Amino acid sequence: MNQISPAAAPAAGPDLNEAERARIMAKAALFAPPPATLPDGRRELVGLSREELVAEMLAIGEKAFRAKQLWHWIYHQGATDFSKMSTIARPLQNKLAERFVIGRPGVNLEQTSTDGTRKWLFGFRDNQQVETVYIPDPEEDRGAVCISTQVGCTLSCKFCHTGTQKLVRNLGAAEIVGQFMAARDSYGEWPSPTDGTPRLLSTIVIMGMGEPLYNYENVAKAMRIIMDGEGIGLSRRRITLSTSGVVPMMDRCGEELGVGLAVSLHAVRDEIRDEIVPLNRKYPIEELMAACRRYPGASNARRITFEYVMLKGINDSEADARELVRLLHGLPAKVNLIPFNPWPGSPYETSSNNAIHRFARIVQDAGYASPIRTPRGRDILAACGQLKTESERAKRSRGNSDAAAEMPALAAHLKPAADAA
Repeated sequence: MNQISPAAAPAAGPDLNEAERARIMAKAALFAPPPATLPDGRRELVGLSREELVAEMLAIGEKAFRAKQLWHWIYHQGATDFSKMSTIARPLQNKLAERFVIGRPGVNLEQTSTDGTRKWLFGFRDNQQVETVYIPDPEEDRGAVCISTQVGCTLSCKFCHTGTQKLVRNLGAAEIVGQFMAARDSYGEWPSPTDGTPRLLSTIVIMGMGEPLYNYENVAKAMRIIMDGEGIGLSRRRITLSTSGVVPMMDRCGEELGVGLAVSLHAVRDEIRDEIVPLNRKYPIEELMAACRRYPGASNARRITFEYVMLKGINDSEADARELVRLLHGLPAKVNLIPFNPWPGSPYETSSNNAIHRFARIVQDAGYASPIRTPRGRDILAACGQLKTESERAKRSRGNSDAAAEMPALAAHLKPAADAA
């Protein structure tokens, strides 16, 4: 098995990373989510940090310990109704209900596949929508919840149908956490376990719509809430964040969150990746791989997952496989090979089975796991590209031209990341 060595790890990124981070954060502010306040003035409590929750309690003349009580009811018990909080007296329950709300995304559509995959179309207060998918493990009573971080996407990866929908806005921390909480509602998985009891919704992959590292502040806040041991209590080892390679934010994510890392690589030469993953023009493969080597916590027990969509005649040659092995040298890594799922208008085709298996053999012979994955939930249109096509068809039939209602899915990528978590 490949071991990472100190000699293989380059020095930390240049000081330019700080300026790049500032630029990224400034751009993120342009797509900020709406304020977490209802039209009637009540404040949403989901998504507040512990410190913010304390401040809200002090502001209404209550003691700080009330925040701890609320945290337990919201994130451990899954309560959405103050009147159900038995450790809080009725007068205070009424006072809280007048000023606050414990919300969830609206379930606009819920579908379950014959293979057990479940998909939700969630709607928010401004009528924007995103999609969340639960992918059960085929062999064990567990699975991964794939959550979205943006409405739309800004990356325009050529093989991905999501990239044909422009970025509308970022999701707030409440909207990100709320997807997982609503999924738990659907499966009745409250309260959170405290004795190690396994749950069906056992892992999270941050791999739905959008590039999470372009919405880092909200994603990080949401993950801290989810990882808090007195609430949902999901460990960082059960969370995987997938990025197309926003190098400056990869460093920050590793330092501050330390969750598992998945990288949408898809090509091993800059001239090809420049074309199919345009972000590569800003952060080329050499910089991306250096950031992977810097990523804290990467080990043989916690490998970095590289996602690789197989495109006929583009990135599937034996030479490509050998170059991938060279790029991975010294990294604790796993490669998920994902046969491309065509969508109308796409210029690409799926690699042949022979080409995919030849590619996999070369990578495996070099000591890296390289499973070949198939899409899940195809019968509910949860495969890569299908959902956007169908939503556009439905949109046309309704005469609705609101592009924000399009709900693309990347479920072809989901099971690989679930395995990596």
